[in-house]
Amino acid sequence: MQILLYISDFIVPFIVLGIVTYALLVGVNVYETFIKGAKSGFLTVIRLMPTLIGLMAAVGILRASGFLDFLSSVVGQFSSYIGFPGELVPLTVVKMFSSSAATGLLLDVFKEFGTDSRLGLIASISMCCTETIFYTMSVYFMTAGVKRSRYTLAGALLATFAGLAASVFLAGAMSLGL
Repeated sequence: MQILLYISDFIVPFIVLGIVTYALLVGVNVYETFIKGAKSGFLTVIRLMPTLIGLMAAVGILRASGFLDFLSSVVGQFSSYIGFPGELVPLTVVKMFSSSAATGLLLDVFKEFGTDSRLGLIASISMCCTETIFYTMSVYFMTAGVKRSRYTLAGALLATFAGLAASVFLAGAMSLGL
């Protein structure tokens, strides 16, 4: 086990060194190529900044206004019938917009209910089984210049609900020791 820890410490530097060595052998100007890539990445960040700021502001407004608590109480009445706890509705909604904000809500769930509770397990698994739909769509579609998303949102929402169902099922199986 100790050898794996030692290897894992050096794997990334070895990969970078391997790429640079290969590029030099092939005759690529490594520094110039790196600068072009860094410039392109920086320009992409500049183009994405308004979208990111808007999404973060929207999530902050939802949390501060109490709308997420209201939504939790309304949707939670119906979601409890299918086995999904209403307390996790805000986490699910926020995760569709921002993974970092959802992580903050996840920590709140852990503090209130515990990490090994049914809610803690469902929340943990759902964070892994779902995607930041609106963030991903806005960033990637804007970067690629896509104007019509067709069925992307419907497919992403369907995949999110499948991930939520899987998280409820897996948490139940884990609590039963299966």
